Amino acid sequence: MKKTNKLTFILSFLTTTSIALSGTISENQQKWYKSYKKQKNAPDPKTMVINTDKEPSLSDGFTDLYNKKDLSGWKNKGGKHKFEAKGDVLVGTCVPGLNSGYLSTEKNDYKNFIFSCEIKWLVDGNTGVMFRAKTKPGKKGKETVFGPQAEMEGFEKKRGWSGGIYGQDCGGYFYPLWLDAHKEARASLKKDDWNRITIKAVNDHVLTWVNGIPAANWSGNDTFLEGFFSLQIHKGEAGTIHFKNIKVKEL
Repeated sequence: MKKTNKLTFILSFLTTTSIALSGTISENQQKWYKSYKKQKNAPDPKTMVINTDKEPSLSDGFTDLYNKKDLSGWKNKGGKHKFEAKGDVLVGTCVPGLNSGYLSTEKNDYKNFIFSCEIKWLVDGNTGVMFRAKTKPGKKGKETVFGPQAEMEGFEKKRGWSGGIYGQDCGGYFYPLWLDAHKEARASLKKDDWNRITIKAVNDHVLTWVNGIPAANWSGNDTFLEGFFSLQIHKGEAGTIHFKNIKVKEL
């Protein structure tokens, strides 16, 4: 085989292998794939694009969204779970029997941005960060929060989808972390410690990182291009979650 032909063959093989690996469902994710593959938003594993970008710098140009004194600038929407300002930490506590709740920014026109916050579970429970979120009329005249959410699901499920992008009340997962290529992201969450979620949204393209590890790479969104942020407390029997260093840099 000629040298040029051999090089072309190797490059072609590596490219093909990379594509195949990026679209392969991990063995320990098969049950989740079967459960979610028919959701409205569920992506074709073969077309999912992997996030390989470095987490953006979080040092300059950011605005703190929590003043460490009270909940000024925030509004509790959905199920009225308990949110408290406790110095450096904002605490969310699940109230059993309530629907999912969302502590939401009063500012509701965030478009392009880098958002970051740190999360620590005192009592395990599902949470996440809604971004470019919106509201619509719900049952019995109540308000429903909907839109994309950077999932931070805790540890009980042992699924590892923190950093994935879920469509809350709008069709399910836009970007689940079920591929072989997501193995490092699925293992990135640290128990009994702080965990950083970072979201970068520019037009129809969204990237996420958990503790600096690349997670989601979602594009093609033409619906959720502007809205508010929310800290979620998912409905359930328990959950006490601490949030700190909540900040955004508009681009």
